[in-house]
Amino acid sequence: MNPLLLSLQPYPFERLKQLFASVTPNLAFAPISLGIGEPRHATPALVLEALSKATGQLAAYPATAGLPALRASCAAWVQRRYGLTIDAATQVLPVNGSREALFAFAQTVIDPTREAVVVCPNPFYQIYEGAALLAGAKPYYAPSDPALNFNVDWAQVPDYVWAKTQLLFVCSPGNPTGAVMPLSDWEKLFALSDQYGFVIASDECYSEIYFREEAPLGGLEAAAKLGRTDFKNLVAFTSLSKRSNVPGMRSGFVAGDANILKQFLLYRTYHGSAMSGMVQEASIAAWNDETQVVANREQYRQKFAAVTPLLAEVMDVRLPDAGFYLWAAVPGGDDVAFARELLAQYNVTVLPGSYLARDGHGLGNAQGFNPGAGRIRMALVAETAECLEAAKRIVAFVKQLNP
Repeated sequence: MNPLLLSLQPYPFERLKQLFASVTPNLAFAPISLGIGEPRHATPALVLEALSKATGQLAAYPATAGLPALRASCAAWVQRRYGLTIDAATQVLPVNGSREALFAFAQTVIDPTREAVVVCPNPFYQIYEGAALLAGAKPYYAPSDPALNFNVDWAQVPDYVWAKTQLLFVCSPGNPTGAVMPLSDWEKLFALSDQYGFVIASDECYSEIYFREEAPLGGLEAAAKLGRTDFKNLVAFTSLSKRSNVPGMRSGFVAGDANILKQFLLYRTYHGSAMSGMVQEASIAAWNDETQVVANREQYRQKFAAVTPLLAEVMDVRLPDAGFYLWAAVPGGDDVAFARELLAQYNVTVLPGSYLARDGHGLGNAQGFNPGAGRIRMALVAETAECLEAAKRIVAFVKQLNP
């Protein structure tokens, strides 16, 4: 067996399953899960219709590079969303959702024959860590700073780490914090990339769920604003899962540096990760339509407007910049115990924040602390009424802790 598999840590939801194995929920309450970030709004009718019309695509092997019409629709969306013109033939590549692509991308760009470091946020999406480890690299966890709206404090990453860095994962809007990275941070990272030669993978799967009038800044958009129109060493990852409520389709695309995408396509040809023709046709319909996206975003805005003030009465929590998570501090500071007792007493599932982060910075440095400790992540993916009911139970639970 690949010995690198031994370096992997259990996935957060496996840890949650183990945590709750000995918990008996209070069955006086119907179960409500705020634990998994799985979109539960209705799938748009236009996507279902496109899927049903494309069953003939099952009779043919799909091309790894995707249909020209799909790449064109992705490029057209980038133009509408960010005002950028990209080459659909060389700067766009369909992928089976951002999770698969993020993992595969690390296997493509990491050179394991020399000491390799992958820098990622902390808290973070665990695929970054697993992708780094299985590519033969060492992760370095750059912590977010509450004083910086939970954006990563890149200044804490020392020069000796940047000198060994081959890949940097950026997540904006962030999971779990919902923070959007400002242009000034992008400018710093591009300068560091130019100096040290590392590649930037920008995970932007939450980009279409936001609560302010201005849409979140994207990586390609930031590059263009700073005069980097060739997108050197930058690849952005986006997905239909959250935008169009189709997590089961596993559909997204990557865009950016044409030279890197050429090599990524080569890897994917051997990886066997071509997107189903049916899914490609449905994806074209989804990327070409914004009406369902606006309606989806408004549904989240109304939900967060109802739930956030209620929880803010008893917890340290606020409206995020974007995404569909609330990142809340728990009374007493023990996020694991809080999650266990909340399930036991009120049958509501939340994810301990410490499961989404690591102690220290990595590279053998055991100093530091887990920046997710003392917080929980709540995914407000269900209908508003169910999320409100969960919030009311959490308020009652916290008041019981602090009478």
